Amino acid sequence: MKNPLKPIKAIIKGIRPEAEGVKTYTLSTEFPFVAEPGQFNMIGYPGVGEAPISLSAIMQVGDSTLRDGSFKHTIKSVGRVTDFLKDFKKGDELFFRGPYGRGWPVKKAEKKDVLIVAGGVGLAPLRPVIQIVLNQRESFGDVSLIYGARNEKNMLFMNEFKIWEKDISLYITVDEVSDVSKSPHPPFTKGGQGGITKEWSGGINVGLVTDLLDRVKIQPERTIAFVCGPEIMMRFVCRGLIMHGMLQSSLYVSLERRMKCGIAQCGHCQHSGLFVCKDGPVFSYKEVRGLPDGAL
Repeated sequence: MKNPLKPIKAIIKGIRPEAEGVKTYTLSTEFPFVAEPGQFNMIGYPGVGEAPISLSAIMQVGDSTLRDGSFKHTIKSVGRVTDFLKDFKKGDELFFRGPYGRGWPVKKAEKKDVLIVAGGVGLAPLRPVIQIVLNQRESFGDVSLIYGARNEKNMLFMNEFKIWEKDISLYITVDEVSDVSKSPHPPFTKGGQGGITKEWSGGINVGLVTDLLDRVKIQPERTIAFVCGPEIMMRFVCRGLIMHGMLQSSLYVSLERRMKCGIAQCGHCQHSGLFVCKDGPVFSYKEVRGLPDGAL
């Protein structure tokens, strides 16, 4: 039987810069790799440590850039392990364990309207969901993506927006504009005017993601929402959606806690009796709302 604590070697097949301090790594292994959207791997290197990183692309959802045994992680340099990995090159090897955890309930979303809300690097764990929607568009109703970042330099996957907007509605915003005159990205619009609708019009709003909830057509009885980003952001998004009439059981969030083993043995990621690594990282808002050691 496979030892769940024994790391597997993976080779870096490609690296793509995404934003400031963020890169997407395409990894390949000799073993078959099967995962679900929303699951994560423990990524690391001997003598350095491991970090839990969600999958930003998996082969079975139809990413044409992936081959047998390959997958992608979009990694931001924020700690010892991720900062160590930022200097790796194509052809280098690293190690991983996984996939672990409970992913996004995509099957439950079939035949329903889908609202995807992401903040910062929180778009990475939701990218496989977007790919499933694009590959199986007839299986879903209206689909909208609200995505916010600190500024235009921190936005992920902007090169894919033109593809996404053909089949889903995009609503894009930033907290602030770093420098419009030097920005290579489309122009910005203050006050939520002239932003993104069903067509990629080139405008980006300035404001919080919650400011855009009123611009999405939400039918509470037939909508399911997937939310990923800073916990405080998820709190206000979910509460805003509840005010729009959505049920707590129709809202799903992805949590981050300090994970060490990935298999609910060490206790580092306990969240009021739940193990984020095993019971999550994806939870319904009903499961985690108001827990004393969280912000939701």
